[in-house]
Amino acid sequence: MTMFGDGLDQAVQKAFTRPAPKSAGARMRYLVKQLGGTRAVAQMLRISQRTVERYVKDQIKRPRPDLAARLEREVNKRWQPQIRAKAREKAATTTGIVIDARARMGYTAPIGSTDQDRIRHLTVALPPHHAARLFDAQEQGAGDDRLKEITAEALKEVYFQDGGRRAGSLEEVRFTDIEHLEFGL
Repeated sequence: MTMFGDGLDQAVQKAFTRPAPKSAGARMRYLVKQLGGTRAVAQMLRISQRTVERYVKDQIKRPRPDLAARLEREVNKRWQPQIRAKAREKAATTTGIVIDARARMGYTAPIGSTDQDRIRHLTVALPPHHAARLFDAQEQGAGDDRLKEITAEALKEVYFQDGGRRAGSLEEVRFTDIEHLEFGL
């Protein structure tokens, strides 16, 4: 499960102007159109080309749960690419991104400071350059660990150091035991 990557995708999907196809047949027809044929769709979904053709003709209506999940993920990944790109661009240049997280957070600081990890619930608006870093890393295929590091660095700067107004000697923010994580544009 990629918590950070999926969270960013869900935030962008809220910008969609039309709902993605819901039925298995409609989803299959959309993928066939996008990929230019049933063979490519069959290879991507790891099913037979004949099975794809039967979904396209609505001869099969209810996919197995694992296939239904792959189908939904692949359609959502390709749905409304221009809207997706505009939403990312807007977040990365003007509006930024909001993170709502409930997790164990603490930090590394010089001896004598209060760096105790504890469960915190934060809702923080991150400036556009942090949103840009997150989206760029995601597009370059960064894993959840890297996205978590970038998010922790952003929280360190924006929340813990308040943009440089406090905790200047803070070294590293730890972001673990994530109970809830949601991004908003």
